[in-house]
Amino acid sequence: MNRKTHQLLNDVDRAVIRFRGVYSAWSKKHGISYNEMLVLYTIRDNGYCTQKMICDSYLIPKQTINNVIGGMLKNGYLCDSAENGTGREKAYIFTDKGTAYAKPLLSSINTVEERAVKAMGYDKIRLMTELLCEYDRVLGNALTDEV
Repeated sequence: MNRKTHQLLNDVDRAVIRFRGVYSAWSKKHGISYNEMLVLYTIRDNGYCTQKMICDSYLIPKQTINNVIGGMLKNGYLCDSAENGTGREKAYIFTDKGTAYAKPLLSSINTVEERAVKAMGYDKIRLMTELLCEYDRVLGNALTDEV
């Protein structure tokens, strides 16, 4: 690999790690784990979550998410949602206590994200997302072709 390509790929890797680090820092500041934030996000976006949804979306190990959901169940923030579950795959929704818990957290991160979108611009973020998704697909194909 030539030096220019190597540097470019290192820059991409560092940017993605720093990007995720901002969310991790926000989570820590608000007294939750990054993985718990992903559970909150998934329920916010879908109305419910399953372990598989979170693991597939964020490439998090099943055991990690199982522990997070177990803790949230124990704290009374989540309950089973039979109507959203499929066969052996359990789905979870917020309890009233969970809704009260999640509301200020989600409001805070929504405000931060809206501020960031306003500062950078919707079109730039949309383009960045499209390009990252395209690179993910191309990189995945290159990896598959190698094997």
